[in-house]
Parts: sequence; C-alpha cells; structure tokens
Amino acid sequence: MKKFFPVYVRVPLIFFIVFALMEYFIDSGDKPAFIKYPMVSVFLFVFLFILIAIEVTLSAVNRVMYQLMSPEEKAKLEYENSLSLKESTWFKELMHKLTKTEPMSKEADLLMDHDYDGIKELDNNLPPWWVYLFYICIIFGVIYVVRYDVLGADDQEMELKKEMAQAKIDVEEYLKTAPDLMDEKTVVLLTDEPSLAAGKEIFTNNCAACHRADAGGQIGPNLTDDRWILGGGIKNLFHTITNGGRDGKGMIAWKGTLKPKEIQKVASYILSLQGSNPKDPKEAEGEVWVDESAPINDATSAAPKKDTTEVKK
Repeated sequence: MKKFFPVYVRVPLIFFIVFALMEYFIDSGDKPAFIKYPMVSVFLFVFLFILIAIEVTLSAVNRVMYQLMSPEEKAKLEYENSLSLKESTWFKELMHKLTKTEPMSKEADLLMDHDYDGIKELDNNLPPWWVYLFYICIIFGVIYVVRYDVLGADDQEMELKKEMAQAKIDVEEYLKTAPDLMDEKTVVLLTDEPSLAAGKEIFTNNCAACHRADAGGQIGPNLTDDRWILGGGIKNLFHTITNGGRDGKGMIAWKGTLKPKEIQKVASYILSLQGSNPKDPKEAEGEVWVDESAPINDATSAAPKKDTTEVKK
C-alpha cells in the first residue's frame, strides 16, 4: 500500500473510511453522528492523532533502519524502490503531462535576467491543466451568453417561477381528488351507483343500528323526510357525521372510524333516500332545510328557512 499511496493520501483515505463507517452504522437520526454524539468527534480526533503518530513513527524508524543498513542492503533497497517506481510510471507520466514541470537540473536554464535583492524568477510556462481549464471556461462562457442572452432561454429565476406555478396547479389538482384531505367545504354529492352502493354498505354496518336499515329512524331520527336537526345537504351531513350530533344525546363523531371518502359516500347514500317513505317511520324532527345556495323559485321561497340554532342528528 505504501508503494502506491503516499502518506498524504493514505492518512486521509483511512480516516474518511472510518468516518464513513461510523456514520453508516451509528443511528443518529437527522443529524450527523459526530454532531449528535460528542464522543464520536472525540474518537475521530484521537484516531486521526494516532494515525498521524503511527505514520511519523514508522517514517522515523525507516530512516533509522536505512542509516543502519550496509551499502549492499541500501543498493538492494534502492533497486526495489526503482522497480516499484517503474510500475507506477503511468501516474508519473500523467502528472508530467498535466504540469510540464522541469527537473531541478534545468533550473539554471529557466532563470530570468532580472534580479531583485538577490531574488530571481523562473520563466516557467503555465501548467497545461490550468490552460485547459481556462479554455473550458471560455467555451462555457460563450455557450452561456448564446443560450441565455441571444436565444433567450429561461434563467434560474424564471425556472423557479414556472416550477412554483406548476407546483401550485399540481397541489390544487391533488386537493380536488385527495380523499383524506376532504372536508365539509370541499365535499361534493356523489350520485354514481358504485359510490352509492359503497355508501349503503357503510350505512348498514355502522348506522342501521340507530337509524334502521331503511333509514326510517329508531334511536336516531328518520333520515328519509325533509326535516333536519342540524341542516341537510351534503356539506351539513358530512360535517354532522364527521363531528357527531347533539351534545349528550346525539350520535358519536365518526371521524376516528371512517375516512373522509367513506363519510362522503354514506352521506350521499343517505341523501339518495330522501322521499323513500319507509314503513312506520319515526316522527319527523327538526326543521325543513332549504339550500340557500340553490336558485330561488316559488317553491323554495315558500318553504320555511332552516333554523341555525337547532342541533343535528
């Protein structure tokens, strides 16, 4: 490992491998482990210190051992090191192509004529990696100007505005059909057969015990006449089923048992039973409810208004 990874690569590599393993295996929630648990930071600091100390110690030991070697052993070690360097010539060649560095033996050829207080300057060329990056920046700048200033492409601000507008449309569309976000303000009456059939099943399983299977009323009031204690219509009925009826003697709130979509279906089914005239219905309770949002005609204008002070079934 030491032949291929110098110490300035080896130490950070080992440290970050240990750091990544600790972050992976320690459950720290939404915070990094070294922030949530101070002892993790202490361990990492001590581990890094020990790692550096080991490398320094090994380096010192290697130097001492080299000094104690015989000339033959030194020659053999240098030969082995030269072989290892030849094996990694691809890396050296790559670095030379990117930097174009000149060896120290040619430093005299690079010295410039001027001298300032004994300080001389080398006439080195810019490293190729810097030149390549400079050319890439120029090409990027040209493309950027053409794209945004000439062709008029959307900049970041315009992209954000469009994405926010589309997100608003998506949220509104989702809210229209999201059953678990439905309330008495957004609920609508269902009239299709599958929804009414589902509402009938819910009514039979949960409501028939108090209102009878035909909704004629038993403990609870008759749901087939035109009188309502807490108001009729899909919105009022949805609110009543969700939050419960009269305090102390009304039905319980079903919001903990039924989902909003299920309450919509059972309320729509109940309204579909209006005027069904079941056998031996319970005596009517409440007031005749009039939908004030509906167009006014002679029939509705003659009907009594709902009493908002009443409490619902």
